[in-house]
Amino acid sequence: MQVTTPLSSALTRYLDLTAEQMKVTAENMANVDTPGYKTKGFDFEQEFLRQMNSSDATGPATAQTRQVDGLVSRPDGNNVSMDREGVQLAKAQLQFKLGVQLLKNEYSMVMSAIHAEAK
Repeated sequence: MQVTTPLSSALTRYLDLTAEQMKVTAENMANVDTPGYKTKGFDFEQEFLRQMNSSDATGPATAQTRQVDGLVSRPDGNNVSMDREGVQLAKAQLQFKLGVQLLKNEYSMVMSAIHAEAK
């Protein structure tokens, strides 16, 4: 039996999007030396809101990535900045830790409620 709450479902989507952010960042870092490669990304907050308001929230959360505008390109056409990607990765790691902690707290409260009824 799987126990889910509206908050745990939202946190699961949050963690999925955070993992997606890490994946996009890793892809950008992997292509730092690829001529012509353009940095990809997505607006985390807007994507999370879009998915929370979507009626199709059954599958794993995936983001709609797009090229990031406003970055300086090198002569080979590549615009990946390792500084920017490092900040993105650190932000995603903090978001993931926060999501895990909130999910642990949610399940702890559910377990407390179950054990309280058993007494």
